[in-house]
Amino acid sequence: MTLRTTVGIIGAGPAGLLLAHLLHRAGVESVVLENRSRDYIERRVRAGVLEPGAAQILRDAGVGARLDGEGLEHDGIHLRFDGESHRIDFKELTGRGIFVYGQQEVVKDLIQARLDAEAPIMFEARAREIRDIDEDHPSIVVSQGGQDELLECDYVVACDGSHGIGRSAMQARGAVIYERNYPHSWLGILAATPPAADELIYAYHERGFALHSMRTPAVSRLYLQVPSNEILDTWSAERIWQELRLRLHAPSLEAGEILDIGITAMTSVVLEPMHSGRLFVAGDAAHIVPPTGAKGMNLALADVTVLAAALTEQIQNGSSAALNSYTSDCLPRVWRAQYFSSFMTQLLHRKPHEDEFEGRMHLAQLRYLTSSRTASKSLAENYTGAATGSVAVAKIGP
Repeated sequence: MTLRTTVGIIGAGPAGLLLAHLLHRAGVESVVLENRSRDYIERRVRAGVLEPGAAQILRDAGVGARLDGEGLEHDGIHLRFDGESHRIDFKELTGRGIFVYGQQEVVKDLIQARLDAEAPIMFEARAREIRDIDEDHPSIVVSQGGQDELLECDYVVACDGSHGIGRSAMQARGAVIYERNYPHSWLGILAATPPAADELIYAYHERGFALHSMRTPAVSRLYLQVPSNEILDTWSAERIWQELRLRLHAPSLEAGEILDIGITAMTSVVLEPMHSGRLFVAGDAAHIVPPTGAKGMNLALADVTVLAAALTEQIQNGSSAALNSYTSDCLPRVWRAQYFSSFMTQLLHRKPHEDEFEGRMHLAQLRYLTSSRTASKSLAENYTGAATGSVAVAKIGP
């Protein structure tokens, strides 16, 4: 069986869903393919920090109501080290704060918008192959319910993550991967415990980095630096909470029920270019950043905002200039985010076998960062997205 649409989108994460939604508002048809079930992707715990620009993208797209009603607006972060706590006031330094709103909540909002529009989204549909990328009508081989179907389209956009077929197809066509793997991972938990602070806590400790975030006034997201080869079996709940209290300098942190737990590798990846023929990649398919800089979801939303406008211009007006410059329009923002995420990662994490000299160097840098207004402002600009500015694209749709 052969299906037909204008834009075939692989992946129903924030990137794929927002792209489909923006195209729908502009009158461009698309089909979204998602390998997992709806329940799975709506429950999958991922990133939770939105820059003001990303939040505005969602509002402008008409899917920001729950974000504004339930999201937590923060004016800064806490940096803790050597028994000290310092606050970086983003709002005072840059006039901008951040929003804490889980990625799975963004996904829920975008899925609901897609369903409300009665637009096609195929769950548990695995994209197995992308064909004829250089032809006028490329296609995607899709497996669903034990049967193969062919989705023929004018353009293919892969928003299917770091292990999807989009990145593989791009590499097979000569795209270059720039990559750095870090010698540590994050052990992360989602817990039914109230936050121990009003804003995010980033902590440098002699035993390793820790991060305290939150999702709601009753649910917290917490992380511990662990070796890159760590396994979960060595971490009991008691050990996790004890280590979090110690590294975060938060003795009052309550030990709540652990709702979700996992280990995340720390890596930096950039794929260049981000398009070839009629195939485009966006979000994690095109780049991965260490989560220390809180940039992953923001970059994904920015990518597809640029791409939606470019595709609309091509399809409706026959102008290919914006589509041809998709890679060059996105990469400066991507590399800036890579730089900041790498900076934050190296600033706050202990290296394997780090000696006292290196530890003292970390503390000296942290003290400069928290005592110099210029240094604090630079961190605030990068964290809130002010250093790269808003996504400059033509507004599409009503």
